[in-house]
Amino acid sequence: MTAASPRTRGRAETIAEIKAIAKRHLASDGTNLSLRAVTRELGMVSSAVYRYFASRDELLTALQIDAYNELGDAIDAADGSVPTNEHRGRWIAVGRELRTWADAHQPEWALLYGPPAPGYKAPDETVEPSMRPIRVAGQILADAVAAGVLRPAPGERLSRTTREEVARLRETFFPVLPEPVVFRLLTAWATVFGSIGFELFGRSGPPLLDPAAILEHQLTEMADYMGLR
Repeated sequence: MTAASPRTRGRAETIAEIKAIAKRHLASDGTNLSLRAVTRELGMVSSAVYRYFASRDELLTALQIDAYNELGDAIDAADGSVPTNEHRGRWIAVGRELRTWADAHQPEWALLYGPPAPGYKAPDETVEPSMRPIRVAGQILADAVAAGVLRPAPGERLSRTTREEVARLRETFFPVLPEPVVFRLLTAWATVFGSIGFELFGRSGPPLLDPAAILEHQLTEMADYMGLR
């Protein structure tokens, strides 16, 4: 492998520094990110940063992709820490890691799952990284299906439009899962993410003294709901 040139290394180091500064600004200012503020802290003239990121939106996209992949790596590691045939344990490990990562990376979690930055629309290149966590959950269910141990309770009667949407998602992302299981995965995933979001953003209504215990029980309930007995 040919070593990177000093110019290439220097550019990569500057991009990494810009991202690091931008992440600090996320912690203090939320998604109201200013390229000018990042530039000032970096010690550049205001126009220089545009050689690395053409706009605030491009920098936000880069930060999102990095955060999705960091979360994806953490979820992969949590899933891999449990034996493959312990499907229920894998699901619970993944749910716990979601909360742990969110708590340790609150600005990044808000960037990914909080209100979008004003005027920003995530581009298509963020879709695949954003799917990494739920793909892991889908693989757990797929492994349970293949092992013949997925035993969901009788399913809901889905409306026509819901069935069509679930069928589209199944074809695109979860081809080996039965459609009712895809629906239940979406419901379980929304429950877990909603619970974490309520805790982090203070939107749960009544204050919870032990949100971790609530989530733990939700994970077991959702495991039953999806058929991971």
